[in-house]
Amino acid sequence: MKRPSLFLIVLVIFTFGGCASRNEPAPRTEKSAGARTSLELGAKLPVAPEVTIGKLDNGLTYYIRRNGEPEDRAELRLVVNAGSILEDENQRGVAHFDEHMAFNGTKHFEKQELVDYLESIGMRFGPDLNAYTSFDETVYMLQVPTDSTAILETAFQILEDWAHLVSYDTEDINSERGVVVEEWRLRRGARMRMLDEQLPVILKGSRYAERLPIGQMEVIKNAPPEVFRDFYNTWYRPELMAVIAVGDFDPGRIEDLIKRHFSRIEPEKDAPERVLYPVPDHTETLYAIATDPEATDTSVGVYYMRDVEPVSTVRDYRRTIVEGLYNAMFNQRLDELARQAEPPFLYAASALGELVRTKSAYMLDAGVEESGIERGLEAVLTEAARVERYGFTQSELDRQKEQTLRNVEQLYAERDKIESSRLTSEYVENFLTGEPAPGIEYEYALYKKYVPEITLAEVNRLAGQLIRDRNRVVTVNAPEKPGVDVPTADQLNAVFDREAGKEIA
Repeated sequence: MKRPSLFLIVLVIFTFGGCASRNEPAPRTEKSAGARTSLELGAKLPVAPEVTIGKLDNGLTYYIRRNGEPEDRAELRLVVNAGSILEDENQRGVAHFDEHMAFNGTKHFEKQELVDYLESIGMRFGPDLNAYTSFDETVYMLQVPTDSTAILETAFQILEDWAHLVSYDTEDINSERGVVVEEWRLRRGARMRMLDEQLPVILKGSRYAERLPIGQMEVIKNAPPEVFRDFYNTWYRPELMAVIAVGDFDPGRIEDLIKRHFSRIEPEKDAPERVLYPVPDHTETLYAIATDPEATDTSVGVYYMRDVEPVSTVRDYRRTIVEGLYNAMFNQRLDELARQAEPPFLYAASALGELVRTKSAYMLDAGVEESGIERGLEAVLTEAARVERYGFTQSELDRQKEQTLRNVEQLYAERDKIESSRLTSEYVENFLTGEPAPGIEYEYALYKKYVPEITLAEVNRLAGQLIRDRNRVVTVNAPEKPGVDVPTADQLNAVFDREAGKEIA
């Protein structure tokens, strides 16, 4: 299972390089949860029986699954449950920099040898070879052929080197500084500049607001080499790592490779705790208005900040189905408005999901004409109020149920065509957050059992639970140019005041 990622634009920027805590997974060395297939509401969601989950004595977790799409290929991941949120003040940007250093020399691959080797076997940066650093994790990715024993074994040596054998040669550190600064320069467009203004508001009062993965260029340019080594030595620890392998291979052989390479990583004694940092609540509405001369789009959004709700039982999963029906019906209404002759917005969307590890949000977002910010905001608020006051109709729910079941049936019918990369993504989330990965067969059974019984009343109740006047953040993105009047916080607040007393049919 993979809950919808929230607001792609936000997550793309929060990720660089390529409160309520979540339940930890329970690793097993046998086939996972094969006997636990209860569909009752109180039952724990299993992990798909096709995946083997194990844990080494040093604390490293591993996931192994045979999958034939694509043929003769394996998707490999080294997942480190550490990102920029763990940086000290003098380390801001070091987590992402350390990801770069993994490609600049390890014990078994000096300097450029690693990249040269991977390119020699046909791998390319991006499609087959990549890595990313986010607030809370760093993930290294390889896609390798499985029809060569030597290549497959070398791939696991590379993963091991990344885990604890990166060289951190001073000369290589100094040469990489310019590479990271240039990456920062190239990516620092209008969207990034506006986000720099908005993040301290969206995540007000939290450590996240000050820990963008790209960090501070003064640190990247001037920090002593020991600062980069210290972060790696502190946080790249086996109990914070997972190795994930999904592909066209013999699982027993892969398990042997994992044990051989990763059992020799020594656990750290007296290591610092991996802390989860909260995003504090607030009662007032916050406004994050950002303009930029190079901006080309105009949008307005409302974040209704929420605690992260775990999805560990069938009852939790059923709740996500209800939420999915709500958003699908609401988005259908918004889409119909956008198709009018003179629509109030170019597009609009209703979405619910996680922003960061400890905070989620319900969001209403609209892309509008340059002069249409207040009109677009008023339109989405009116539709939200219409749903809250009058709900959806039974015919809307019946149609959406039918469509939802068709979509899941199609996924189930094509279950043998699921690509390995999609499965690895599910297991990455399972390790990092406890997000269940029960498999399409089990999820299909849940949908067939619970979608027909979901009532209109319980879907309609959601609006009152999602839309509140506390923990609310309003964002505006717009071009900065003559003739474009961007509303102030007071003007936007007046839109909410008008909506509160508005008569809605």
